[in-house]
Amino acid sequence: MTLRFHALLVAATVVAAIAATPIFAQSNRWIEPPAISPPGASPPANPPSANSPAPNSPPPISPAQRDRWQNIDFLFEALKVAPDNTTAKAVSDRIWGLWLASGGDTTNVLMTRVRIAIEAKDLDLAIELLNSVIDFKPDYVEGWDQRATVYYMKKDYVRSLADLGQVLKREPRHFGALFGLGIIMQEFGEDKRALEVYRRALAIDPHMERVPELIRTLSEKVEGRDI
Repeated sequence: MTLRFHALLVAATVVAAIAATPIFAQSNRWIEPPAISPPGASPPANPPSANSPAPNSPPPISPAQRDRWQNIDFLFEALKVAPDNTTAKAVSDRIWGLWLASGGDTTNVLMTRVRIAIEAKDLDLAIELLNSVIDFKPDYVEGWDQRATVYYMKKDYVRSLADLGQVLKREPRHFGALFGLGIIMQEFGEDKRALEVYRRALAIDPHMERVPELIRTLSEKVEGRDI
């Protein structure tokens, strides 16, 4: 009971935090798409970046960094209006690629070792490696996301939920983390929260596999059939 209560407390905190995020806290809609800056425009004042400095003294933003964050915003826009599953898959794969590549060369090497450890089912080694990734680059979203996945595989749901919260704090549009959060909510019987999270994920990526069916099933269970 104590473990379940702790897990649900963490989950409630995560759900409340993402609900308060500006892109979700909109009346009568789940998400407001980010604005796409025209070519040559300045990037957001505080774009997510590894080891970001204090807001009062931001460093110069490199052209590569500017292009990356403008591009990912454009990709999220494209994902929402993708005409079919094939197009959506290509766009979402590109977003995943940007997330994975954002850690730099050292992080990429460590993440390759993480993948090998997971494939070998050496989850303890994968956790150790991911600890190193997060210590080295705490704003690298995929370090937290991958560790959440490994904790889930180890059935350590409290730590998995905590890491999903770290992912969504850094990237509220992370549809993979939202899906994972929904799965854990369902496993704990929190169908209403799971439904809320799945709807948010689908608003970001309307072509996500499994999610529409999960929403239909949970809608009937939580809200009842339409009369």
